[in-house]
Amino acid sequence: MLEALQFNFFRNALLAGALVSIACGIIGTFIIVNRLVFLSGGIAHAAYGGIGIAYFFNQDPVIGAVIFSLLSAFGMGYVVRKTRERADTIIGVMWAIGMALGIIFLDFSPGYKADLMSYLFGSILAVPASDLLFMVILDVVILLTVVLLYKGLVAISFDEEFATVENVPVNTLFFVLFALIALTVVITMRLVGLIMVIALLTIPPAIAGIYFKDLKKMMIAASLLGILFTTCGLFLSYYFNLTSGATIILVSGTAYGIAQASKSLTNHRKNPL
Repeated sequence: MLEALQFNFFRNALLAGALVSIACGIIGTFIIVNRLVFLSGGIAHAAYGGIGIAYFFNQDPVIGAVIFSLLSAFGMGYVVRKTRERADTIIGVMWAIGMALGIIFLDFSPGYKADLMSYLFGSILAVPASDLLFMVILDVVILLTVVLLYKGLVAISFDEEFATVENVPVNTLFFVLFALIALTVVITMRLVGLIMVIALLTIPPAIAGIYFKDLKKMMIAASLLGILFTTCGLFLSYYFNLTSGATIILVSGTAYGIAQASKSLTNHRKNPL
C-alpha cells in the first residue's frame, strides 16, 4: 500500500486528514463535554443555506457558508442558552430551514452546480495544496483561541454555575465556542464533506473521553485518533478501491464500538454483579 505515497493527491489527502483531525479533535472535545453534538450537526446542515445564497448572488460559496453558519451558530446558541427545554426542537427546525433555503436559492441560480455534492460527501482525494493553507490557518486560530481562553472554557464546560459566581463571562465564552464550531464545520466541510466532519467532531473525542477525563489529554488523544483514522481509512480505501470518506467513517465507527465494548467489559469485571 505504500506505493500510494508516490501520488501527490494522496499525500495531500493525508495532510488534509491530519489538519482536519487537529481542528476536529480540539473543537470536538468541547462539543462532547458540553453535549453540543446536535447543535454542531444543525450548524453543519444550516451551512447549506449560505452555500445556496452565495451561488444565487454569484459569490464564493465558502464565504456564504461562513457567514450563514456564524449567524446560525449564534441563533442556535442563543436558543440553547435561553430555552434549554425545547432547544433540540428549535435547532431541528432551523437546521431544516437552512437546508431548504439553500436548495431553493440553488433552484433559482443559473448554471450547473458541479461541486455542490462535494460539500456533502467531500473530496479529500481531490484537495489542492492551496486549500491546505486554509486548514493551517484554522488550526492556528483554534489553538491560539483555546490557549488564551482555556481556563474559562474549562470552567464553563465542567461547572457553569461556579464559573458564573466567579464572574467568568459565561455567555461570551459560549458564543466564542459556537463561532469556532461554525468555522471548523464550514472550512473542513469543503475538504472532507459534511458527513465526515460530523463524524470526526464526535467519534474521536467520544473515544478519548472513555479513557481520559483531563480536557488537554482528551484534545490531544482525539486529534491523534482522528489522524490515525483518516490515515488508515485512506490506505484501506486505496487498497480496496473504496470511497475514502465512507471508509474513514467506518474505521472510526469500528474503533468506537471496540472502545465501548472494552469499557463495558472492564466495568463488568470490576462489578460482576
